[in-house]
Amino acid sequence: MNGRKRIENGLVFQESGAFAPDTVYLLDERIVTEKEYFEAGGAETVIDADGSCVIPGLTDIHFHGCMGSDCCDGTEEAFRTIARYELSCGVTSITPATMTMPEDVLARLCRTAGTFACPDGADFCGLYMEGPFISEAKKGAQNSAYIQPPDAAMLERLQELCGDRIRTVAVAPETAGALDFIREVKDRVTVSLAHTVADYDTAMAAFACGASQVTHLYNAMPPFTHRAPGPVGAAADTENCMVELICDGVHIHPAVVRSTFRLFGDDRIILISDSMRAAGMADGSYDLGGQQVSVRGSLALLSDGTIAGSVTNLMDCLRTAVRVIGIPLASAVKCAAVNPARAVGIDADYGTLAPGKFANIVLLDRDLAVTSILHHGRPVS
Repeated sequence: MNGRKRIENGLVFQESGAFAPDTVYLLDERIVTEKEYFEAGGAETVIDADGSCVIPGLTDIHFHGCMGSDCCDGTEEAFRTIARYELSCGVTSITPATMTMPEDVLARLCRTAGTFACPDGADFCGLYMEGPFISEAKKGAQNSAYIQPPDAAMLERLQELCGDRIRTVAVAPETAGALDFIREVKDRVTVSLAHTVADYDTAMAAFACGASQVTHLYNAMPPFTHRAPGPVGAAADTENCMVELICDGVHIHPAVVRSTFRLFGDDRIILISDSMRAAGMADGSYDLGGQQVSVRGSLALLSDGTIAGSVTNLMDCLRTAVRVIGIPLASAVKCAAVNPARAVGIDADYGTLAPGKFANIVLLDRDLAVTSILHHGRPVS
């Protein structure tokens, strides 16, 4: 039991999406009301935020790895490495992403995911299945050898192995059988359009069938132009569609990020890192889905020059969004904590500092450096 803690003298992120002076009350692993806190009685710990911003821990719903480990390694050791690194950055809940791989590789990692937990790492809240149901023409850094048509039976087999922990499935809607696939699986997973050459009408048809998200908007899809708006325009025209953005300063020009916030608003944008195993590591050569990636600074490239994911964690993406691109901090927090938790259906426990949620809390100083992390109410070193 963690007992009672209260965080005072901070600028606290509010349910309204703004910051205000406030106190956050913790009882054991949950956030509670002031009344519940004082009724519980007993010893307490008072944390002086000293003017810091108090935000919910971030949720990265789409990233592949870090610190030399990748989701597709499929081992508990790899998952633990990933979870511990993410927590150390202030990313307190995660749904790591697969790559386009054969079913036996996906099955192995699903077996691991089915029972995996890491008390001293970010909360493992499920998987993001990016591939193999994608387009060859827009495969990006995915391995074309394993691309296949959407297969609901295969998804069901994998869900059974991991205890229904697949939260999101990416699909190219123009591929054979994709619309039927979306109709069949939409009530069990979030369907996200990805790695696609779909035009506007095809994307709109996919949203009508139940797709509700777009994977790393702008990347691995047709451009948004005045006569061919493509998936970007279709997503903008679909009221409840959410879109992912990689704000690492590499994948999308700052002007486009700012325009996207004006187009979609901060209710519909999900910041993701899309990081690969090189995140947190030195420059060098790394594997991603069976392909070699060269990493120099913040840029990761395949041998043909294709950008291959990022090497930036989500907290650093948030900093880039705010300090480099000019997105208001409250909007960036909303897009990196509130919206991703909502997108994968874990917002009853994560995403805000409302009473009842897990006490996953990060304190940021004026330079947006992390000064303190609480995970289920416990301080993280």
